Amino acid sequence: MTGSVSARYALRSLVRNGRRTALSIIGVAVGVGLGLLAISMIRGADSMTINAAAGGGMGHLRVVPAGWTESRDDDLRLASGADALAAIRGVEGIAVASPRARVGGLLGLGTRAAHAELTGVDPSTEPQALRYVRDVSAGRYLRAGERGAIVIGRALADRLGAELDDELVVTALDAGGEMQSLLLVVVGVVETGSREIDAGIAQVPLADVEQLSGRDGFAEITIVVDDVTRIDALRQRVSGLELGGDEVVTWAEVAPELKQNIDSKAGFYNVAIMVVLLLVLLGVASAQLTGVLERRKEFAVLAAIGMRGVHLVRVVLTEGVAIGVAAAGLALLWAGPIAWHLAQDGIDLRTFWKSDEGMAFAGVLIEPVFYPVFGAWLVPTALGLSLLATVLASLYPAWFATKTDPALALRVDR
Repeated sequence: MTGSVSARYALRSLVRNGRRTALSIIGVAVGVGLGLLAISMIRGADSMTINAAAGGGMGHLRVVPAGWTESRDDDLRLASGADALAAIRGVEGIAVASPRARVGGLLGLGTRAAHAELTGVDPSTEPQALRYVRDVSAGRYLRAGERGAIVIGRALADRLGAELDDELVVTALDAGGEMQSLLLVVVGVVETGSREIDAGIAQVPLADVEQLSGRDGFAEITIVVDDVTRIDALRQRVSGLELGGDEVVTWAEVAPELKQNIDSKAGFYNVAIMVVLLLVLLGVASAQLTGVLERRKEFAVLAAIGMRGVHLVRVVLTEGVAIGVAAAGLALLWAGPIAWHLAQDGIDLRTFWKSDEGMAFAGVLIEPVFYPVFGAWLVPTALGLSLLATVLASLYPAWFATKTDPALALRVDR
């Protein structure tokens, strides 16, 4: 029997048993649609977390000195300089590249003091790289070419009792172990809603950190990209520039604990999706096996006139594939509009967030609204999930069909 004959016989059987076929298609479509919505939300949540971390100062990519990944030493400085920074900014797909350097110091105001990590920045690009300082709650942000100014977080300001225009004395050890002091005027106060994050904001011009630390140059170049899906490709492009031995690392290498958290959540959701598909698979397998049992005499007759076992398997598998294709279309029909609507309007997490503080997690301020991912990927994903469930579910019934004994199946019941 040719493949076309097997296909026609399989499709005729599906039409003849229309109610069972419809129930199988609906069952698979419901499961696959739920899987699509779950994947859409997982991808959206992952992208939101990565972008939130990148915009929270981590960057999607970061150029660091050789050996920084092992030591995490902020005293290291890049071998590359302004020329490399300009070349990086010229790479298509990079939204911003902002240089930074850090130094630990003691901030003092009157009788109050607090330890802080001062971050030296380029005021012209830093607000694009760190979203916390885009809207300064009080005062203003640093200006290009300015010296002796500082922008601090509200929690740090409260600890020091500092207000706008107050003069803070910062004391730090330079590269030679000598004490260095500098007078900094508070020009801006940032309030993110998370005191943990506010306590870590202390930004000054890059030149002031160079003076305090006794080290010239950049400690890192933080890079934010336009499209999170292109991180690896852009990493390759930046690595191909003349960086003098400096390394390009991703957000996952900068914050492996965040990557581990995302992976663990993805693993949990994948298991949940597989459980749904397993239930769908069992339902389809039951329907397919019932169909095989109902047609035992038909299969016996076909086997008696010379149909080989492989053709019987082809008939059952063809039925499974037909159900899978139809179910994929139905899943897209009901789940696609929902995914599109969620991708447009987003999901407001504030409904589930009970804390009075900002939505901070692992030192990252999470956006209150995240947007599930919608795109052409839904079509092949729906088809793949649907066919995976229906074809796997058809394997046992197909095998069972080949084991039909024509003599027993055709025997007249007494």
